[in-house]
Amino acid sequence: MLLPLDMRDWLPDDHMVHFILDVVEAADTSGFSINQRGTGSKQYPPSMLLALLVYCYCTGRFSSRVIEEASYYDVAVRYLCADTHPDHDTICTFRRVNRKAFEQFFVHVLEVAAQSGVLKKVGTVSVDGTKIRANASKHSAVSYSHAQEMLKQLESEVLALTEQAEQCDGSQQQDCAFNLPEEISRRKERKARIQKAMDVIESRHAEKLKEQKQEYQRKLAAREAKRAAGKKPRGPEPKPPSEEVPRKDQYNFTDAESRIMKAGTGKHFEQCYNAQAAVEVESMLIVSNHLSTCPNDKLERLPSLDAALANAFIVKDVLADTGYYSENNTNGCEARQIEPYIAVGKQSHGILIETILGTATAALLPEKATPKERMAHKLKSPEAAALYALRKQTVEPAFGIIKHAMRFRQFLMRGKVNVTGEWNLVCTAYNLKRTFNLIKAQAATALSRDMAPNA
Repeated sequence: MLLPLDMRDWLPDDHMVHFILDVVEAADTSGFSINQRGTGSKQYPPSMLLALLVYCYCTGRFSSRVIEEASYYDVAVRYLCADTHPDHDTICTFRRVNRKAFEQFFVHVLEVAAQSGVLKKVGTVSVDGTKIRANASKHSAVSYSHAQEMLKQLESEVLALTEQAEQCDGSQQQDCAFNLPEEISRRKERKARIQKAMDVIESRHAEKLKEQKQEYQRKLAAREAKRAAGKKPRGPEPKPPSEEVPRKDQYNFTDAESRIMKAGTGKHFEQCYNAQAAVEVESMLIVSNHLSTCPNDKLERLPSLDAALANAFIVKDVLADTGYYSENNTNGCEARQIEPYIAVGKQSHGILIETILGTATAALLPEKATPKERMAHKLKSPEAAALYALRKQTVEPAFGIIKHAMRFRQFLMRGKVNVTGEWNLVCTAYNLKRTFNLIKAQAATALSRDMAPNA
């Protein structure tokens, strides 16, 4: 112990940190920015900071201060940092300003998985989303109706305090109990913040209203086309969307781009983002990821598929639950030459007694079946049912590993752009950890096969 230690001797040869270093070393890190100020601040190689962040995310450490502390007491982290100690500000800045470079590294990890033989670049993906808490409290939010009430109250308070200040100025009294100019200024600032919140809520509603009007016109045109063909449209007449801003629409002062969403079992609400992922069913690797501020998943399917294609993964079949079903999504999949398997209602988790006894009969598809009826009929075939069953065995376990094994349940960053980068980093860490375990299992299988006695 009197001689300098080689920290490689402190880590087993099959430790994940060696794999991460090899993957980072093979990556192109020229796109990562570093400190160029020319001051006395310490400089760290981008490859070292990249490996440090990815390894710490793999092991459930996300705070830059926690990562800085780990560089002192964690042997693997100390080995990654070459016995240096990047400060938390350097780590946080590197994570924030390199969002685009992290996206390229995500694709590089997929290439490593493909070259290792654990990922096929053509196959079936399962698409789903999960709600992850934003770095903001739902108690920091204000609804549109409450904002209107607060605005009126602040206006009346400013008026009353202004009158009181004028009375004090007109009289010889100089010993007012309160500093009236400061109180007026404070209320005016609050009024400006409330007005900004209302403006944002109104602009969001205007964007949503535009989409609702387009959908309303589409439904009207479809019904008129049926009437022109001599057919009677089914169901009630569609109602035009309301121009009025919903009273419950909210704005959060801490993270304005996050939203109140149903979380957990759907019985409570949290300030969240909707994190989306497309998972390849055989390897359980995430082939694309993106972030949404929409509470539901209707508009998230096609962006996931396009992102997978941009990452050089060819999707043949896509699996999704009923939250993704729409005629537009089905048509979009077919236009991309992707076979969709989307549930249109609640799926049975058990095996019907008729199927076990062999007495089940295939239901006939109506001659004039709607797209929804055709999708439901397709999912009833044994082949489609077996394929769709893979959905809950792939994407949901991936989210479970991220939230429980990696312990990532809340974003640290704020704003959709920054949070999108953080979600990409989480998915990259998940893929690295998953690829390492798959390669390790693959090697163990090959070794046991070689050691087995010949038959």
